[in-house]
Formats: sequence, C-alpha cells, structure tokens
Amino acid sequence: MGRIKGIGTNSSSKQSLDTLREMRRLCKQLGLSLLGILLICATVVVMALDAQKGVVAPDDIYFMSYDVQRLDTKAGNQQIKLGYDIFVNSPKYIGPVQSDSTKQYAGNNLACANCHLDAGTKPFAAPLIGVIKRFPQYRGREDKMGTIEERINGCMERSMNGHVMPEDSEEMRAMIAYLEWLGRYTPSNGKIGGQGFLKIEIPDRAVDLQHGKQVFQLHCVLCHGEDGQGQKQLDGSRYTYPPLWGQDSYNNGAGMTRVITAANFIKGNMPFGTTYDNPVLTDEEAYDVAGYINQKLRPTKPNREVDFPNLAKKPVSTPYGPYADPFSMEQHQKGPFQPIMEYYKKEFNLNKSK
Repeated sequence: MGRIKGIGTNSSSKQSLDTLREMRRLCKQLGLSLLGILLICATVVVMALDAQKGVVAPDDIYFMSYDVQRLDTKAGNQQIKLGYDIFVNSPKYIGPVQSDSTKQYAGNNLACANCHLDAGTKPFAAPLIGVIKRFPQYRGREDKMGTIEERINGCMERSMNGHVMPEDSEEMRAMIAYLEWLGRYTPSNGKIGGQGFLKIEIPDRAVDLQHGKQVFQLHCVLCHGEDGQGQKQLDGSRYTYPPLWGQDSYNNGAGMTRVITAANFIKGNMPFGTTYDNPVLTDEEAYDVAGYINQKLRPTKPNREVDFPNLAKKPVSTPYGPYADPFSMEQHQKGPFQPIMEYYKKEFNLNKSK
C-alpha cells in the first residue's frame, strides 16, 4: 500500500509541475502578445505624430474642430447645423430644388461650398473662418461700408445668379449663425493666415486661349467634363463638381469672371485636391485656363454698369465697363494687365493686384 501511495504522490507532483510549466508558458506568450500590442500602439502613435508634423497650414486655426456633427441638439446648435446644410446643399434650401418658390433665392444649382471649399474651412479657398468679424467692411463694388448680410447677398445676385435673401429670413440667420460658429476661435479682428486666394505672378502677356484649352483638357475635363458642365450627384440634388460656364454657372458679374481672381483660385485649389503648399499648375497654366473658362458664355448680371461708382476702384481684370482708363474691354478681359496697372499707378497712385 505504501508503494502505491508513493506512486500516486509522484504522479500528482508531476502533474502539478506540468501545469505550472504550462501556466508559465501561457503567461510568457501573453506577455509577448501584450508587448507586441504595445509596440503596435506605439508605432501608430509615432506615425500619427509624424503625420501631424507633416500637415502644413498657414494658421493653427485650421486645426480646430469645425465638425457640426459633434454639436448637440440645443436650439442654437440646430440653427448652426441648418446654416451648414444651406451652405453645402444650397439648391435644396435656397435654390431651384426648393419646393417653396418664395425661398428660391438662388437662380442656379451651385452651392456656396463649390467655391468656399471644405464648407468654408480650406485655406486659400476663400475660407470663411473669422470672416464675420471682418465686417462691416468697405467694398469697392458698392463704394461703401457693407454688412455681412449684404456681402452674402452679393454672392446671391452674382455667383448664385439669383436675387437678394431677406436679412431677417430663417435662411440668412442660419447662415450667419454658421459663420459666427466658424469664427469662434479667431482673434477679434477675424484675420487669419490663408485668407482669400493664393496669388500668382501675373504673366506679362495676354491670355493664351489655345494653351488654356489644352490645360483644361488635360487637368479639368475629368471632373468638369469636356463641355464644362460639371457632374451632379447621383440623386441630382447638387453638383459634386460645378459647371464652369453655361446657364447653371455664375453670371458675368461675379468676381470669378475676373481672370486674375479665377487664376488665383485655380492655382491653390485645382485640379480638385490640390493644396496651396503643393500646387499642380504653374502660374501661366492657371492664368491661361482661367482666361479660357471666362471667355465662355454664361448668364448676364443686370445693371452691371452701376458697379464701382468710383471707377478708379474697379479691378483691372473686370471684364465689363465702363472704366476709368483708355484700355479696351478685350484687354481688361484677357490682358496684358501690367500696362493697365501702370496707368492706375501713374494717374491715381493706386497699386492694383487684380
């Protein structure tokens, strides 16, 4: 009996030892697995930090959050969200897609975000971050101090080819709320890096329309089409890529009809996905394709002759008269612009850049 008992004891001890070894092996594997996970996490963090270091912006303000989806359901936030929705889906709320004809303020199916890219938050794409704090603002086109509401309605009548939106309307107040929200981190004067458009060095020659056509075919037709009429979303509610001419585009009183203005926008933003710090087109390519686009037919803005009561304030690339200079309309449309700029410097002591 004692011998049998000894055998049992030795067997139990061996099993315990094997169990202990197995537990140690499993713990070792678990430890290695955890170490591997930690190493992966550390690598991801380092890569994220490196990516963050690689992000370039002209102002830290662009790294702030502008995601309206993070807003809660408070009444004020609902108004901000409505303003955002109007901004990115303008035809539905204030354009031809709006079923209530009394709210069809826009005359085309463009959205505000077709020009003010990334819902107004992309640098050098006319960002709207802080813009509301820069008003009232002097506007040469009206030759007076104007409000932000008047500036919005300027876009309504020109870029959107429509008519003024009542300043007390739900839509206007929502858009103002969105602009105020975008500017919440900006200094009191609203000035930030990356305002407006990237500047090109204006070629000292007239626009080369043939070269502009070649640039368009090489870089623009993929999104805007051979006919320049853009591409709508599958449901037809709005444009993914807007038309660049024709009846559904901006009219001939819009700022984008100025070759220099259009070239500046194109340089820093086109083809789609281009950023100001890594442009695709040269200054000459942007200049020529802007001229090519703006020689195409588009809607006519009525009463353009009353723009710029002080004609000396009129940008040199404004494609319609009257002018305070002896140069032809064709030269104002296609350049060369340097002689016109030199004239205004000599006669009016004004330094023109657009």
